[in-house]
Amino acid sequence: MTFHNPEYLFLLLALLPMIGWYLWEMHKSDASMQISSVEKIKDMPKTMRLRMRHLPFILRLLAIGMLVLAIARPQSSLNWRKESKEGIDIMMALDISGTMMIEDLRPNRLEAAKNVAIDFIQSRPNDNIGLVVFAAESFTQCPLTTDHAVLINLFSGIRYGMIEDGTAIGLGLANAITRIKESKAKSKVVILLTDGSNNRGDIAPVTAAEIAKTFGIRVYAIGVGSHGMVKVPIQTPFGVRYQQMKSEFDEETLKKIAETTGGQYFRATNNAKLREVYQEIDNLEKTKISVQEFSNKSELYFIFALLAFLFLLSEIFLKNTWLKSLP
Repeated sequence: MTFHNPEYLFLLLALLPMIGWYLWEMHKSDASMQISSVEKIKDMPKTMRLRMRHLPFILRLLAIGMLVLAIARPQSSLNWRKESKEGIDIMMALDISGTMMIEDLRPNRLEAAKNVAIDFIQSRPNDNIGLVVFAAESFTQCPLTTDHAVLINLFSGIRYGMIEDGTAIGLGLANAITRIKESKAKSKVVILLTDGSNNRGDIAPVTAAEIAKTFGIRVYAIGVGSHGMVKVPIQTPFGVRYQQMKSEFDEETLKKIAETTGGQYFRATNNAKLREVYQEIDNLEKTKISVQEFSNKSELYFIFALLAFLFLLSEIFLKNTWLKSLP
């Protein structure tokens, strides 16, 4: 309950001097007489009429209080909120080739990409998100879904060696486009993450980008890998050995893909930078929310005015009937 004119509630302070005046009048009206002993009368029971002698004054206070509340215009407020959320459809295309096992990101490029992507998925509960993986070939790990628990579980199961080694960027991108092109969402996005150059597959990356543009799909391309020399883990009969090689990939093609589709290109050289990249994409692709608020207010002053009238009527009735003979 709210009040349309709450300033009138200060009138309730007028009840304080009224109470003080009443107590003073009661004190002045007390009669006294001298007697030798009160033993005979101290245990005499008080009648109900005597006990109720202050009731008319209490009813008058209540009547004035209710009248003040009525003047302040109490109102009941019924509010409701209609919220419609328009999610974004996002396909993630993840490179799982052998070079993604390089440890310039911790614990390696693939695991770092998985961990940050999972955080990204958890931050977007209203979106349809899917996943394709690629190396020499590509397959769909998870179609578009809002069941992010299942998607995260499938993400966690990705490992090197699931597909023949190689880097088919164009094929991976084309697979993601196929999965999202029929979407009815107003915003369709592919996040392409790789650390290499296209060396497998029948579809050129730029050709796949042109297809994405045709369907209104934006591609955010992420190139993973630090600058300079890196240690590449190689499995040998004697265990894992490390070989030095220069960290490089086809940045120009990734930039071209992003430019063609209206997306952006990012390079992640370490874990912190990779996390920043996903945060930036998260800010660029905000879920659209439409909110309509409604409010319905009902006047309640009549109830308080009626109570004031009833209290006043009760006071008059008692003073002129049952309590008439009391001072």
